[in-house]
Amino acid sequence: MRLRPLCALLAAALTAGCAQLLPKGEAQVQSPWASFEEARVAFETVVPERTTVSELRARGIDPYVSANVQLLSYSDILLRFPLATGWSRETLDAGLRRCLESGKSCIGYSIVVREMKRDRVGSFWLDTFGFKRTTDVNGWSFNGLILIVDGRVVYTLYGGQPQVREKEVSVQPLGPMQSLGEAAGSLVH
Repeated sequence: MRLRPLCALLAAALTAGCAQLLPKGEAQVQSPWASFEEARVAFETVVPERTTVSELRARGIDPYVSANVQLLSYSDILLRFPLATGWSRETLDAGLRRCLESGKSCIGYSIVVREMKRDRVGSFWLDTFGFKRTTDVNGWSFNGLILIVDGRVVYTLYGGQPQVREKEVSVQPLGPMQSLGEAAGSLVH
């Protein structure tokens, strides 16, 4: 009697398509944006010399409330722009120059968000027994920097990767025996 449910489960798995049984994963960094494009548009609405800290807060950009917004001190900012101190004043962006000249009055917000989905694809049996694992990775990433002097934005900069499309392939010709060999090798050393 107990074999009947097991057989039914096995039959359902085989007829449903084994690829559906492969693991899937997702990594999301909490943010108010669902895509690179949304983040870019939101960042481009921040206007240097006009946008205030309270306006940033209203848009969900606040290191004290929003996840994944890092508060940068003046020394953190200097580390991000090491060559800026040796450049002539005329070559630097006016907002960046104002920040660097303001010393401790300048703070920054660093924003890093991403969304990645990992789907194992390919042969269920090769994957299950460890011979070949293929993973499709899709998503996006966004990073931005906002510099603020005396409560007003003076400089913005953003970048990232609007489209991430990667394929990871791991091949072990000996399948499960490969792992046993590596484990035994580590015991000998």
